[in-house]
Amino acid sequence: MNNPNFFGIRHLSPAGAHYLRQFLTQKHPKLVLVEGPSDFKDMLCDMVRQETKPPIAILAYTKEAPVRTILYPFAEYSPEYQAILWCHENKADCQFIDLPSETFLAISERGMDNSDGEEGRISVYEQLDKISGVGGQETFWERTMEQSGNYEAYHMGANRFGANLRELTEGKDSDWAETVLREAYMRHQIKNAVNTGISPQDIVVVTGSYHVEGLKNWQDCDEDLSKMPKVETNHTLMPYSYYRLSTRSGYGAGNKAPAYYSLLWEGLQHNEPHRASYQYLIKLAAFLRANGNPVSSASVIEAVRLANSLAQLRGGTIPALEDLRDAAVTCIGEGSFSAISLGAADIEIGTVIGSLPDGVSRTSIQEDFYRQLKDLRLEKYRDLTAQDLLLDLRENRRVKSEKSAFMDLYRSFFMHQLRVLHVSFAQFQTVNQDNATWSEHWIVHWSPEAEIELVESALKGDTIAGAASFAMKERVENAVNMSEIALVIEDACFCGMEKAVGYATAALQKMAVDAASVEDLANTAHRLSIVIQYGTIRKIDPKPLEPILHQLFYRSCLILESACVCDDAASKTIINAMEQLNSAELAHEFLSNEEWIKVLTNIAQRDDLNTKLSGFAAAILLERGNMTSEQLRVEVARRLSVGIPADLGAGWFEGLAMKNRYALIARLSLWESLNVYLTTLDDDEFKRALVFLRRAFADFSAVEKDQIAENLGEILGLNGQEISEIVNAVLDETSQQIIDGLDDFDFDI
Repeated sequence: MNNPNFFGIRHLSPAGAHYLRQFLTQKHPKLVLVEGPSDFKDMLCDMVRQETKPPIAILAYTKEAPVRTILYPFAEYSPEYQAILWCHENKADCQFIDLPSETFLAISERGMDNSDGEEGRISVYEQLDKISGVGGQETFWERTMEQSGNYEAYHMGANRFGANLRELTEGKDSDWAETVLREAYMRHQIKNAVNTGISPQDIVVVTGSYHVEGLKNWQDCDEDLSKMPKVETNHTLMPYSYYRLSTRSGYGAGNKAPAYYSLLWEGLQHNEPHRASYQYLIKLAAFLRANGNPVSSASVIEAVRLANSLAQLRGGTIPALEDLRDAAVTCIGEGSFSAISLGAADIEIGTVIGSLPDGVSRTSIQEDFYRQLKDLRLEKYRDLTAQDLLLDLRENRRVKSEKSAFMDLYRSFFMHQLRVLHVSFAQFQTVNQDNATWSEHWIVHWSPEAEIELVESALKGDTIAGAASFAMKERVENAVNMSEIALVIEDACFCGMEKAVGYATAALQKMAVDAASVEDLANTAHRLSIVIQYGTIRKIDPKPLEPILHQLFYRSCLILESACVCDDAASKTIINAMEQLNSAELAHEFLSNEEWIKVLTNIAQRDDLNTKLSGFAAAILLERGNMTSEQLRVEVARRLSVGIPADLGAGWFEGLAMKNRYALIARLSLWESLNVYLTTLDDDEFKRALVFLRRAFADFSAVEKDQIAENLGEILGLNGQEISEIVNAVLDETSQQIIDGLDDFDFDI
């Protein structure tokens, strides 16, 4: 009778929560000690506010980078949460007694919690799965504990379960050092509480059933805990989700079906043991009907009957989740789980997200996030289900206020700032239409991970914009080439942050003085070109960037020809650079058209450069209208002629075919020249040519191949349809082996 009242629980147990409340009412303690970091006491008052709706979690995080975090989630049916509520309702004192978060995070930093510890715990529960038989330890727990029937049975059974589990693992798990320290600390907390004058009989200790045996010798604790490791931490209360609870089930003290366990909780609250069974099958049928799958009432009734029969056959009195699933598959899914899988996920896991009153226990950056959600009318997107958000950045002239007129633009700034901070609330989708300068497509959904990412950004600033600015400044300071800084300028433009554009531009000007590769120059020019095109609509003055773009473009023109002396592997990079420079020149009148055309013409005509690049330069000129049909005919005759090595001729054609294909297909003379060229090659030269031609035609569409076949039919005097069938036909085994052999063709022979 000199011991406190120990009540062992599972951390997410509806029966544990229900019977613990009965136990507390029967004992009516003056003090309840709850397993949880002892420095979380200031969270208790916010956790019990009427506006607080679980699931919620307390997040602790280090004050210095790199930010490390630990989470303590609570559902409505968490025994710890219900203990806290009971204390609030009955004016009893409540305290957390586990290691403070500053020690937990220090242990994590020093590796005392050994990452193998998680594996150790999992292996224990895997052993339990084998011992427990059909359905594993999850079903065993539900049949034995969630359906225990009264608090005496639960109390005794949970403590016994913890003691048996302890016998399997004590001293063997690789996380045992952490367990020893935690239990020593909790014993001291119990002893300190008794030393304040509270009788042990007036204290209830709520802890994981595993720890009950380790805390009973609290009177003998004599460990020196003064040298426990510590790091500076903050903590905050945050919304959580049923989905995230389900993903935590691997550590053994969770549950894989939080929404189903919520049904168990409702049944206990209404004193209706079969409530969860009925609700599970009714809700499943409703979900399937709503999604176009007719389910009859008779099927639901039969499923209820079958679930009850299965429960009795398996030694229970009330259907467990395993029984309900099997019955649903048989009677509703016609023997296939896939037929009910989406509905089962909805009923078992659910999409519930908790909520907190405004201003509750948040960092300033979290406050700014939720303020902007409300201000930008984005609160409806605070949902686990991903939703599309289409933005039109142009001014809406049908409204009166400037804020409403540019609402989508301000939303875009907010979303891009979150993107820069790597907060996963919104994912940007590329838009490839002509309206790409003013239209944006986002996929938006909230998750606890997004909340954690926000907290991790708190070290960078007090607001979303401030943290994004800090993050971009860090990127500028750590940039190793110009294109990295140019990407910051682009991000700053998308974020609507003109000051960030300014300091990144100044850094770019300094770096631009030094030599750079054509790849870096072109990529940087491409980024600046985008900012200049988008700048006006995003309220960024693009004028300061124009002279820098002009300088980079001119330098690129000066070194591009020499860069074209390269091997085939490097040519891919140069082709991308040429494409970027060409796009930039087409987009801006202040760039030198004459200089660019001169460079392309030189590359197209020179014989001492990579021939694929010469072909690609010709393709650009042709597309821009700077190469006539006669000039193309002369170049084709020169490049595809006897005496020109096959790999050089075919490589040139590969480059030519990378752009403006329909214009090439329409020129019958080109295909006549190619046909004549190929017929003049001997076997070895023909194989050499095929290696490059295969690559050139690899990504031609079936329609394009049909059009080429029509050209060949006309040239050869054959039926175009027959040639098309030959061109598009599947090769026989012999032909395929010959083609495959080209991959190993030796060009030195």
